[in-house]
Amino acid sequence: QVQLVESGGGSVQAGGSLRLSCTASGRPFSSLVMGWFRQAPGKEREFVATISGTGGTSYYADSVKGRSTISRDNAKNTVYLRLNSLKPDDTAVYYCAASSTIVLITTRKRYEYWGQGTQVTVSS
Repeated sequence: QVQLVESGGGSVQAGGSLRLSCTASGRPFSSLVMGWFRQAPGKEREFVATISGTGGTSYYADSVKGRSTISRDNAKNTVYLRLNSLKPDDTAVYYCAASSTIVLITTRKRYEYWGQGTQVTVSS
């Protein structure tokens, strides 16, 4: 079993930045592919970014590509999502997810473990 705890959400004005963190426990962290998803009110949960166990490979949704960076510190069992140039459309609950697969995945159902989410609100 893997436990995930997110932090770093908050309210920010458009154009601002935030860094979200997710700390994992329960399994060797470097064995997990990590991902970030988000869910806006009334919408489906959507993929944002994913990173390999070593941190050497990552992949982003088009909606955040060029504005965000996913990274991880395996010594701290933590994955990060840096969001820049935030827009009101980025307003959502952001979820951290973990998978025991060895390839990057963007599909929600292939992630086995989920955090409780952290709210990001961007005002215009």
